[in-house]
Amino acid sequence: MADYGSVQKGPLKLKGIGDISNGKKKKKKDKDKNKMMEQILTSKKNEEEMRKPALDKRTPAQLAFEKMQEKRQMERILKKASKTHKQRVEDFNRHLDTLTEHYDIPKVSWTK
Repeated sequence: MADYGSVQKGPLKLKGIGDISNGKKKKKKDKDKNKMMEQILTSKKNEEEMRKPALDKRTPAQLAFEKMQEKRQMERILKKASKTHKQRVEDFNRHLDTLTEHYDIPKVSWTK
């Protein structure tokens, strides 16, 4: 019992919990600094856009290829957006029904 004589009695005191806290206060971020960063980023983007037409060294075939890629991508996006989640789930269930039993999950029993 003498070994436990120096033990602190009472609840634990955790930092940052309760009305009285000795923790550090958070500093407020400068809104002006964020605005300046955004303006710098937008100005850099504008400069890059201005340079693009002058440095465009793509062949007509490359331009046509990129144009078709964008067109196909837009078609894929519209196709995916046309179905609701419920319709996608129904289509997936129909697909699973058509698969053979080879893909079924085998039942495992611990009683054997």
